[in-house]
Amino acid sequence: MRKSVLYILLLSVFLVSCSKPTEFTEEAKKEKVVDYEGNEVAFEQILEKHQGKKMLINVWASWCKDCVVALPKVKQFQKENPEIDYVFLSLDKSIGSWKKGVSRFQTQGDHYFLKEGKKGNLGKFLKISWIPRYIVVDETGNITLFKAIEITDKNIEEALKGEASY
Repeated sequence: MRKSVLYILLLSVFLVSCSKPTEFTEEAKKEKVVDYEGNEVAFEQILEKHQGKKMLINVWASWCKDCVVALPKVKQFQKENPEIDYVFLSLDKSIGSWKKGVSRFQTQGDHYFLKEGKKGNLGKFLKISWIPRYIVVDETGNITLFKAIEITDKNIEEALKGEASY
């Protein structure tokens, strides 16, 4: 009996830790990020701004080689999918580095600096272990793809079409 209970408990913990959320937690939505003009905005304001549109979030940093190498593909993806709203969340170490990166790479979209980085509520919610990281959000603010690490991942396009399998 004890083994059965222990097994069920461990299985439950495993399933919860592997689950992929479909909506942002209140704590993640309340986290303040910095916009390009230097204003602090709650993440939920970003979601509200893009409500009614599909959104692709790109978590990146200007120091990240994989992120920089992926940017030409991101720009091509943007050309092929102009109807999508693009949001870039930076994990740069400083606002100055982030702004230099945005200026240098000229990516189109809304840019924000995660001042709390991976340790903030939004970073913890996203479980950021690798960047670049792509998240797809639908018109109602629900997450349809929680994690992709390459812009060429077929799951991104499927999620944008409403065919996500996660």
